[in-house]
Amino acid sequence: MWKKKTEKSDMYLREGNGVPYFVFRSLEDTGLVRHGFSTRMGGVSRGYLAELNLSFTRGDDPECVRENFSRMGRAMGFDPEALVLSHQTHTTNVRLVTREDRGRGYTKLPGYTDVDGLITDVPGLVLATFYADCVPLFFVDPVHRAIGLSHSGWKGTVHRMGAVTLQRMREAFGTEPEHVRAAIGPSICQDCYEISEDVALVFKREFWAHADERLLYRKQDGRYQLNLWRANEIVLLEAGIKPAHLAVTNVCTCCNPELLFSHRASGGKRGNLGAFLELIQTEASDGRTV
Repeated sequence: MWKKKTEKSDMYLREGNGVPYFVFRSLEDTGLVRHGFSTRMGGVSRGYLAELNLSFTRGDDPECVRENFSRMGRAMGFDPEALVLSHQTHTTNVRLVTREDRGRGYTKLPGYTDVDGLITDVPGLVLATFYADCVPLFFVDPVHRAIGLSHSGWKGTVHRMGAVTLQRMREAFGTEPEHVRAAIGPSICQDCYEISEDVALVFKREFWAHADERLLYRKQDGRYQLNLWRANEIVLLEAGIKPAHLAVTNVCTCCNPELLFSHRASGGKRGNLGAFLELIQTEASDGRTV
C-alpha cells in the first residue's frame, strides 16, 4: 500500500492488464476523457529504471521504453501511435496539438523543443507529459470539449504554468476557467521538498498574499520547505477554476519510491512517470460523433 498525506482524495489507483495507474474520479465523471498517471510498476525496464520507465533519454533500451508505452496503452485503452509527447525544459510554453502532431515524439521526431504544456480539441490524440517529482496539471473543458496537460516544476509554478495553460485554452477554444475540471497530480510533497533561500525568496515575492506555512516554511535549521501542491492550487483558483472543480493529489512521489519514480528520493538515478490525457469521441444526441 502506498503512503498518503491525507485519507480524503478524489484520486485512486486502478489496474489494467497488470499495470497500475492513478486516475481522478472528477475527470472520469466528465465522460469526455481517458486519463491516468503511471506508476513504476508493470513494465520491462531493469535496474534503477525498473520497471515502467517512460523516458527515452535516461539510458534505457528504447525497445523497453516502447514496450512500457505499449503496456500503458493496453492498460488505459489508448493507441500508442496516437501519442503526442512533450519536450520539457521547465518553460511555460504550451503547444496547440493538431491532427498533424499525431505520433510526435513517439513514432516520429517531435519537430519542436521546449514544450511543457499540450492542449487540443482533437479526439483520439493522447497528450503525454513526464515526471519524477514535478507537478502534473490536468485540464478538461466540458463546454468546448477541449483538454490540456502541463508539467509544472518550481520554475513553471512560480511563472504560473497552470494559468498560462488556461489562457492558451481560452485563446484556442474559447475556454472559460469556471467551466474547467482540473486536477493536480502526484508529485513531491512539502515535507520532502527542501529548497534554497533564493528560490524561497522568489516564491515569497510571487505569492506574497499567501505567505503562510501551508505554502512555505523555514525550519529551525534554516532550511525551507515548499508546498508545490498549494502553490499550484493558488495559481489555478486565482486563474478562475472553481474550488469544487479542482482535485488535489494526496500522494507524494518522494514518499513512495517503491511505487513512483522520484528524483529526490533516488538522487537522480530514476526513470520517468507519465501523465496521459485523451479526449474521447462521444456520440451527440442527434447521432453525430463528436
